[in-house]
Amino acid sequence: MTKQMVFGRAAGFVLAAALAGGAIAQTVPDSQVPETGGLDIPANLQIFGKVDPNIRKATAIVNGSVITGTDVDQRVGLIAVANNATLTPEERERLKIQVLRQLIDETLQIQEAKTADIVVTPEEITRSYAGVAQRLGQPVSGLAAFLRKAGTSDRSLRRQIEGELAWTRYLRRRVEPFVNVGDEEVNAILERVKASQGTEEFALKEIYTEEGADPQASLATSRSIMAEVQKGQQPFEYYARQFSVASTRGVGGDLGWVRAAQLPDALASAAQEMSVGQVAGPIPTPGGYSILYLTDKRRIGTADPRDSRLSLKQLTVRFPVGTNQAEAATRAAAFGKALQTVQGCGSGAKIAATVGAEVVDNDTVRIRDLPPQLQDIMLKLQVGQASPPFGSAAEGVRGLVLCGIDAPAAGALPRADQVQGQLEQQRVNLRAQQKLRDLRRDAVIEYR
Repeated sequence: MTKQMVFGRAAGFVLAAALAGGAIAQTVPDSQVPETGGLDIPANLQIFGKVDPNIRKATAIVNGSVITGTDVDQRVGLIAVANNATLTPEERERLKIQVLRQLIDETLQIQEAKTADIVVTPEEITRSYAGVAQRLGQPVSGLAAFLRKAGTSDRSLRRQIEGELAWTRYLRRRVEPFVNVGDEEVNAILERVKASQGTEEFALKEIYTEEGADPQASLATSRSIMAEVQKGQQPFEYYARQFSVASTRGVGGDLGWVRAAQLPDALASAAQEMSVGQVAGPIPTPGGYSILYLTDKRRIGTADPRDSRLSLKQLTVRFPVGTNQAEAATRAAAFGKALQTVQGCGSGAKIAATVGAEVVDNDTVRIRDLPPQLQDIMLKLQVGQASPPFGSAAEGVRGLVLCGIDAPAAGALPRADQVQGQLEQQRVNLRAQQKLRDLRRDAVIEYR
């Protein structure tokens, strides 16, 4: 649980049945009876009555606290603003269901924090509110109007801030002090890390969907999510927060740095075959399907060439407004031929003058910070060589000339305090999930 507010947390996951749009079977054949987790459910059951998906219970009373339809609508608007997303009517309706659940959880968290005499002051909320305004590029005085125009409100934002701060403070006071990690455990992990020095690690993000009673419908749902991801209209994190049922959905599906040995076999095989920036899936896993996004990779305790710092000269050719794709391609081809004649950075300015290019120098770029498509190219260049041209008709075409490269220092193994901190955080998160489940179980919730 991060100790600062996570703005733009999307509203949980969307049910597989809702996405697939399929009918719910009224009976379950013996051969397809799912695991019931110890519940006493008849093998051949009959459903009396039906759930009407067109009926929306927009108002809930949670232990006496009212959540209105307006609260739900404004939080949906807040999610759209935070993710810079334009929601279709269908997406908005699906999201409302999840937002109501999220608001119920948020209400339970605030109530529990109050029982522990935890107070979030208006001044603290205002400081976080100002931070959100800065991240959105809005003045504090104008944020309320900006939010209203987007279909939400500063009240909804302040409520989310209060919930985040109250729950974080509750965990810090009532959970963190009782989480202990011993030196022996830390040392054992450090020994395993040393033994795995040189092993490849992957920075992965995941969308996980559960396999329901109808595996084919579940697979179709996962494929539809994959299709949305591949369109690239929203960041991967947006889809993870909206569709994943894993506990990592609150952090955009981020699994952190993991080794192949820490992953199920199917995910390990996929990660090892993926390139940085690639998305793969749906991948069958025990109990469901995963969609993976590889954001980075490295080798434990060794120097990574992609941590090298580059000295670059960037040449940019901009196109007049209205340039069509064919004209842009012709000019890009001419620019590419000019780049092939580059003989070191000293000739960059001369080449730029012949093609009407702008020149910018940068001496602090890490290969890792470049787009994935450029990383492999820059790793293969020698000093004095230029990359192929890249860009678009709208934003112009660019080329990078490699002036110098500083190799990275040898990789360092994690310190004992870092390992201890990670273990403690994992256990705090686990206990937080358990506590929230208990709060849901004991809550009195009335829908109207």
